[in-house]
Amino acid sequence: MTHPFSAAADAVLDRATRAEAPVAGVVAMVTDRTETVYTGTAGVRRLGGDQPMTPDTVFALFSTTKAVTATAALQLVEEGRLDLDAPARTHAPAIGELKVLDGFGDDGSPRLRDPRREVTTRMLLTHTGGFGYDFFNEHYNRLAEEHGQPSVITATKAALTTPLLFDPGERWEYGSNLDWVGQVVEGITGQRLGDVFAERVFGPLGMTDTSFVLDDRLRSRLASMHSRGADGSLTPMDFELPSPPEVDMGGHGLYGTVGDYLRFLRMWLNDGQGEHGTVLRPETVRMAVQNHLGDLKVTGLPGVIPSLSNDAEFFPGMPKSWSLPFMINDEQAPTGRPAGALSWAGLANLFYWIDRDNGVAGFWATQILPFGDATSFGSYLEFETAWYASLAGRDRQPEVAGAGQ
Repeated sequence: MTHPFSAAADAVLDRATRAEAPVAGVVAMVTDRTETVYTGTAGVRRLGGDQPMTPDTVFALFSTTKAVTATAALQLVEEGRLDLDAPARTHAPAIGELKVLDGFGDDGSPRLRDPRREVTTRMLLTHTGGFGYDFFNEHYNRLAEEHGQPSVITATKAALTTPLLFDPGERWEYGSNLDWVGQVVEGITGQRLGDVFAERVFGPLGMTDTSFVLDDRLRSRLASMHSRGADGSLTPMDFELPSPPEVDMGGHGLYGTVGDYLRFLRMWLNDGQGEHGTVLRPETVRMAVQNHLGDLKVTGLPGVIPSLSNDAEFFPGMPKSWSLPFMINDEQAPTGRPAGALSWAGLANLFYWIDRDNGVAGFWATQILPFGDATSFGSYLEFETAWYASLAGRDRQPEVAGAGQ
């Protein structure tokens, strides 16, 4: 039986590829606790090419990688091998050597001091560890432009060793924290992060198309990255993350398919149970999805490097917290997503949400830079709105306020 959502969703995808500032192609899916209930594709993998988007198209997943890394860390907590409140340097010694950046001297050199407290793995999971990204933070951007600090997309050890922007635990700032969680996981297990994922997450979930290494099998189905021009035009880019990388970057390094990622989202709907085994215990899942930020709140993301990100924020004006793997909207979202639901995104305008109350999760995937693309982000919000309208059994106009521009 065709789900009542399908026609509305198909129309959203079609409009996105035909908009005045179109997306080249999109894959979007929705799952309930049991199976995928909607699969939609529109457009092409590369603008000007003849390969259509297909359900098995491979995407650079960027920051949707983070929740997988958090899951691996939570498994180690369950096993008593990781104390979230112990210094992260116990397992990743290099993090203990980092200083706090206290501005720049008159000669432009960075002023550094010792942090007032240790970075813990809990701080890293909640983005309170002190790290940022150069495309969201002026100080990191200055370190990159004037002092040669390599970008995280180089996937090098040198890219990890940025100074802290503030004393650990003092505020929420989105950044390379989860790359360091990956280093903690590697330090405990003695394995590369990709091997940990394959054995402990991807295996039990049946995820056969997700990897840090873009091999020929995956590359043959890869969607191209596209750059959005100021006039709304799209230009295909020959962009790939290093493969194999020097470091498996737990914050952004995975490639994969939307169908594979839905298996991961379904695990969070099912209290840690995967198709082929248990990934997390139910009590761990319930603990992990609570607010772990305390009174701090998630803030907007300023677009410091315009080619990589616009100014972006989910649901401006609404309070948002952070669990251990995901953002939490503290109030019902304009899309209809209930308060307490979970979500996040990836730099190339990939978006997902997890609604444990209603037993549903969705994923929207494009490959467009900069982040916060009006067409892709706005269409994703329409897609989600259409889901909740169908759930409520009424024709509801999409409310897309918050497609941060």
